[in-house]
Amino acid sequence: MFITFEGGEGCGKSTQSKLLKKYLESKGYKVILTLEPGGTKIGEKIRKALLRGSKLVSKYSELFLFAADRTEHIESVIKPALKAGKIVISDRFTDSTTAYQSGGRKLPYRLVRYVNEISSGGMVPDLTFLLDVNPTLGISRGTRYSKKDKFESENGGFHDRVRRTYHNIAKFEPRRVRIISTSATVKETRNTIRRIVNEKLRNKK
Repeated sequence: MFITFEGGEGCGKSTQSKLLKKYLESKGYKVILTLEPGGTKIGEKIRKALLRGSKLVSKYSELFLFAADRTEHIESVIKPALKAGKIVISDRFTDSTTAYQSGGRKLPYRLVRYVNEISSGGMVPDLTFLLDVNPTLGISRGTRYSKKDKFESENGGFHDRVRRTYHNIAKFEPRRVRIISTSATVKETRNTIRRIVNEKLRNKK
């Protein structure tokens, strides 16, 4: 089973993905927790270039760097883990590229969709959690203990477009993408995620 967590800056993806991994392992499942960009050794270098690199990097170069990271990620981490019967949880996948590069950066949607299809080999998550948060609140959470990275430093219009694009994705794929408001407590959000995952696992048996 392939599960992804998506959302804007400071939405709680890292926290909830770790909590889900721990929960599933307590139920006896073998779980791999990974992320994009940066889920491989090559990906770590790409992540550094993307998040800490110059803002002068072309938005097209940015798109293709994400694609390169994903291709390596799938071949080196995701496919082997799924083949071994493990549950894979990824902090970001193709939906992030759509939201940030098509929505935020305003790149042509058809181009971004094509690059996503090529880089993913057509792979689609079984289940995606879209953790929804007001961009202003999310960024304040995400930068509470660290400096802003390249994307967190973007203006409010950028982050509003990212959020709208995520909602459009969920609108057209409601069975895969589940929107969860992070206005609830961490525990309440965690319990909602567990309930949905347990239901999905029962249906896959």
